[in-house]
Amino acid sequence: MADRPRRPRLRRTLLAALVTFAVAVPVSGAARPETVPAPAPTALGPLRDASPAALEERYAVSRRDIRAAGRAADAHGDRQRAASLRAMAAPGRQFLSFDGRDGGRSVEVVGELSSARRIAVLVPGAGVGLDAYGRLRRGATALREELGGGTAVLAWLGYRSPATVSPAALTTGRADEAVPGLRALVDEVRAARPAARISLLCHSYGSVICARSASGTAADALVLYGSPGVGAKSVAALRTGARVWAGRGGDDWIARVPHVRVRVPFVATVGFGTDPVAARFGAEVFDAGDGGHSDYLLPGSRSLTNLARIAAGAEPLGASR
Repeated sequence: MADRPRRPRLRRTLLAALVTFAVAVPVSGAARPETVPAPAPTALGPLRDASPAALEERYAVSRRDIRAAGRAADAHGDRQRAASLRAMAAPGRQFLSFDGRDGGRSVEVVGELSSARRIAVLVPGAGVGLDAYGRLRRGATALREELGGGTAVLAWLGYRSPATVSPAALTTGRADEAVPGLRALVDEVRAARPAARISLLCHSYGSVICARSASGTAADALVLYGSPGVGAKSVAALRTGARVWAGRGGDDWIARVPHVRVRVPFVATVGFGTDPVAARFGAEVFDAGDGGHSDYLLPGSRSLTNLARIAAGAEPLGASR
């Protein structure tokens, strides 16, 4: 009788091939997003006051910084970046912070943070930056509409998001860089709105960031969706008091990514280990519908409904262990 295929070995081979591909394929086309120049932003201290007047002052300062970055991008000849920044600086947009350098960092508020009783922080995955910011904004807006009054959604672009197909998307390096900023934001929001419920909604590579921020987090819920793994074997390994949820859409290609961690010579440890929706991981699994990898925040979807329910402190529809 022929031996059965050795699945662990096959998965390691596939993952190593993916790393080799990501390293070998040259970056082509326009200059990298982080090379677009931008002026240093106005120095803003930590968020301590969430009163309407204090928030409006921060929003006005950030709006001026976004406009300055837009002028720099225009002068540099990057029309895509300039157009994106013009949209971000539109009247009514609310940014707690903005820095256009090194690919861009920002925290946008959708809703009224000063009175919010439920606050969701969206942590995006690979391929998200200032040039593709509209996608993150649309997701935040859809979630806020699903949540309704008394809520706020914070779209957190707090790190250098890796390209979807790249070595950085297969290792924890960018996530480790992002951890201090995410922890600081959650701590500041908790101090400014101590009675509010705070949820971290973490998509794809963003789930790696959230997991590495989990220990000691001030968030009430940690939601991992469309996740390739988080670099931990189980919920217990996260050492968090937050309630941990996981979900994956039925047509999400991330399900086909090998859930292993492999040391690749001369590169790094690649892959993120245990699948968060697997029973052995120990998360509470919610029904994320039948959508694809980019569909979790689509209006009318089961995934959006359940993400909003979790953020609101309600049980998701069709939840299971």
